[in-house]
Amino acid sequence: MNVNKVRNILNMIFLLGALISIIVYLTVDNKMVFIYVCGAALVCKVVEFIIRFTYR
Repeated sequence: MNVNKVRNILNMIFLLGALISIIVYLTVDNKMVFIYVCGAALVCKVVEFIIRFTYR
């Protein structure tokens, strides 16, 4: 699979996770759900960041 395609997919997952985490933060009383969703989105972004600088 193409590295740029993987990076784009991970970036889209991050953006979707960021949007979902904002919605969860504003609607759900349990803030742990927000932390889990936001953390998963951040993990995707960190992996994308590592891939970006590993495969130049």
